[in-house]
Amino acid sequence: MRTTEPTPTGVRNVTDHALDRRTYLRATGAAALASVGLAGCVGRASGTLATRVTDQPADIDDFESLVVTVEGFWLGPEGAEPDDDGDDADGSETDDGDDSDDGDGETSGGNETDGEEDEAGREYFEFDEAQEADLVELQNGETQLIDERELQTGEYPYLQLDVSSADGTLTDGSDATVDLPGNAPLKFNESFEIRENARTTFTADFAPVLRGNGRYLLRPVPSGIEVEYEESAGSAGDGSSGGNETDDS
Repeated sequence: MRTTEPTPTGVRNVTDHALDRRTYLRATGAAALASVGLAGCVGRASGTLATRVTDQPADIDDFESLVVTVEGFWLGPEGAEPDDDGDDADGSETDDGDDSDDGDGETSGGNETDGEEDEAGREYFEFDEAQEADLVELQNGETQLIDERELQTGEYPYLQLDVSSADGTLTDGSDATVDLPGNAPLKFNESFEIRENARTTFTADFAPVLRGNGRYLLRPVPSGIEVEYEESAGSAGDGSSGGNETDDS
């Protein structure tokens, strides 16, 4: 039953008044939530990460071609310290054991959802298309861009490549057996930043190393990692450092 109440100018419908109030509260509440969501999006700073690969000499002279296929990469947990992976500066391995078995799932397969953390705290980013690079052609400072994307700003302890295969042909025309490291994956322990309105170029350096059993092992070369920061266009005067800045390991 509709209720009424007396007013100085006549009778007012109380039920209609309550409905008007609820409609107003719903409208203002929705507007408040929308503004909070907008503020959250605006506050998420981002920068650009460009990933490149190159090759140090090591035993690459044995090869006519050595094509590696890269499916994506992991970023180490933000804010963590880089690990000491025990690699020598020339990319040779310190452990002479057989690392070809990828039983720990570190280097191939088991791709997580793009940008989602795994049990180790890493974030995985899968390429839209697998990228191939012939390491024989990436010597003497030559590099190849394999990915470029926008990421959240932050400091990361390493970048790890997800290499699914390495197909090699030796200079005598025979096929080479190139193992992918399992216990020592292609992890490049060099900390770097994603800076707001800046482009970070991370160059991952790795090379084949001849083992005693006649097989080759693909290894990271810590001394060849290079990180370069370049200010994006239109960001001058925002308080960030200008020009190019390069960190060499």
